[in-house]
Amino acid sequence: MRFSLSQSLLWLAAVAAPLVSAERLIESKSLNPCMANSSFSATLFNVAFTPGNRSLGFKIEGISNIAGKIEADIELLVYGFSAMNQKLDPCGQEELEGMCPMNAGPLTIKSNIDISQEIMSAIPGIAYTIPDLDAVVRVKIKDLETHVQLACVEAELSNGHSVDQKAVAWVTAIIAGLGLMASAVTSGLGHSNTAAHVAANAMSLFGYFQAQAFIGMCGVPLPPIVSAWTQNFQWTMGIIRVSFLQKMATWYQRATGGTPTTYLSQLSYISVEVQKKRRVRRAIEFTTGAVGRLIARSNAAATEAQAGGERVVLHGVERVGFKAKIETTNIFFTGYTFFVIFILFTVIGVVAFKYICEGLSKAGKMKGDKFIDFRNGWQTVLKGILFRVVLIGFPQMMALSFWELTRRDSIGLVVLAILSMLTMLGILTWASSKVVRIAQRSIAMHKNPAYILYSDPVALNKWGFLYVQFKATAYWFIIPWLAYLFIKAMFVGLAQGSSKVQGFAIVIIEAVLLIAVSVMRPWMDKKTNGFNIAIAAVNFLSAFFLLMFTEVFKQPTIVTGVMGVIFFVINAAFALILLLMLLVSSGFALFTKNPDTRYQPMRDDRGSFIKSQTQLTTELDALGATARGEGKGTHPTGSRSRIDDDEDYYSEEQRQMASKEGNFGEHYAAAPPRSAGNDGSNPSAPPSFYESRSPAPSYRPGSNGQQYRQANSSSPWQRGAGYEN
Repeated sequence: MRFSLSQSLLWLAAVAAPLVSAERLIESKSLNPCMANSSFSATLFNVAFTPGNRSLGFKIEGISNIAGKIEADIELLVYGFSAMNQKLDPCGQEELEGMCPMNAGPLTIKSNIDISQEIMSAIPGIAYTIPDLDAVVRVKIKDLETHVQLACVEAELSNGHSVDQKAVAWVTAIIAGLGLMASAVTSGLGHSNTAAHVAANAMSLFGYFQAQAFIGMCGVPLPPIVSAWTQNFQWTMGIIRVSFLQKMATWYQRATGGTPTTYLSQLSYISVEVQKKRRVRRAIEFTTGAVGRLIARSNAAATEAQAGGERVVLHGVERVGFKAKIETTNIFFTGYTFFVIFILFTVIGVVAFKYICEGLSKAGKMKGDKFIDFRNGWQTVLKGILFRVVLIGFPQMMALSFWELTRRDSIGLVVLAILSMLTMLGILTWASSKVVRIAQRSIAMHKNPAYILYSDPVALNKWGFLYVQFKATAYWFIIPWLAYLFIKAMFVGLAQGSSKVQGFAIVIIEAVLLIAVSVMRPWMDKKTNGFNIAIAAVNFLSAFFLLMFTEVFKQPTIVTGVMGVIFFVINAAFALILLLMLLVSSGFALFTKNPDTRYQPMRDDRGSFIKSQTQLTTELDALGATARGEGKGTHPTGSRSRIDDDEDYYSEEQRQMASKEGNFGEHYAAAPPRSAGNDGSNPSAPPSFYESRSPAPSYRPGSNGQQYRQANSSSPWQRGAGYEN
């Protein structure tokens, strides 16, 4: 069943939009000053308009320094466009008699006003349903006689609908996880080519989600719909609320000398504003500026009211945490803890899978040769998987650690941030240097970087997470890729106080990456290059929008509002397309007999290398092993022809066991021709256990080629390279 783009967009809208309430509603729970030294401030502001009964109910409590008769100018701004201007005379309306004349001191207004049919007809129906409505009512209070402006306040309007939905976060997380699971299953079934592509696409999709989360974490005033959309991807940063974890974070901070914030638990005493859109002032009229605020507030204490209604304004990472209902001082610890939990569950999962396979094999429920390479070398496989987990969490921990260094919530948290940064940088730097050294040695010895990178099973298992997604000649691209992630995370974490610096920096970073990948095309094949270049292009476009949101170009407010909607539409459609592509790829991988036929043979050095190897005889195979000092099909215990340490490679007994279980001797018969579907070439499998082979227990007519590819080949050109089908 095929879906058109319009149908797909409707599906995403259905997932993203909440259920339509039985009663249409427009409300506001914020009243913010829009001029310096405003003579009126509100400590409680609740206004609700219900079109069903044409009623406008409001309750306002505040402090006024205004005395005498006043008049008010009311302006409605929708996405920066002035949709309505109206004068209001409190002395002429019975419902506002408390404001005529106004008296200095505490002010309480509670009333209901019937809205005329004329005003009702001027409100478009879409205002009640569009998510994250960007509408503001601005009230300018002036002296009735002199017309001098005394105060300016703004109220942000909401209809209760938002694209910030838990369902979106769950769907994106599940599909990304399913992609990785599908690649593991297909690899176990012997379709390593398919597994490599599905895993690479799943990782790229996860990286795109992290880029969206970075947009929300920037200290840039965002339109409401942009802030809400990017909030859906903060799970990739580990910003997920769990009650007991928040208690643990608060305890740890106090125990290490910090003082936790209590914004969420003290909303009855403080007023917290979450920054959305920058206030723009045009001369002294303030007529075209727009302030977007989302306030979580209730009754404020009298002491705060007397102090003039002091507010706490949160932006960037703080804004993201507050919207996730996480105290700002708990944000780093929450992200750090989820990363540690991810590592622990990964270790438990791999160990459990190993012993489940052993148990099923002994019970006769699974063939003895199933996942044989994984079962024999699972410790090395686990190391490779943990390296991949570090790579996945690298952007998250770098951004949060840099941000924590600017806040210094407690000594313990600062120490955790520094240790996390140094550890992850050390691990990935060492791994990258290892890949470069192995490739350079391969080039020196064999004039081809793919020779050792893909011929040694342990090198592939342990370090392959850094290079299998790239073509053989671009093994080094992981270094600029890590630099890109590090520099971007550094600006997100350290430049929270300068939105313009963040905007320009991220645009430049994304532009450099887009140009580089478009010119070099470093990924494994044409489809994977297209997939990742498209992501880089959308990330650059998103970065350009982010720069526009800083209003550095002084564009009209309506332009910023419209660009926010465009940002959402582009990224929502693109995310849906990527999710559907990954779902289709995963479905074909799991439910088709030979999914490898969907992928063209790779045309880099790996493809030609394997293709030429299939023509070699057993004698040349043995000669190649002898030339490397490996003996007959095995590596002598004392051999040190490789770069890694002894523990990085399979033992002599493990190699013999794999060969024995595959019913093969030390040498193989000549390789039969490959099937037409594979065309004699196969791209590399993904790292870790995804490339595990399962040798056939016995020869069967027509299956010799498959057995040859699946067995633990004595050839250094075939063994562990991940090219088996």
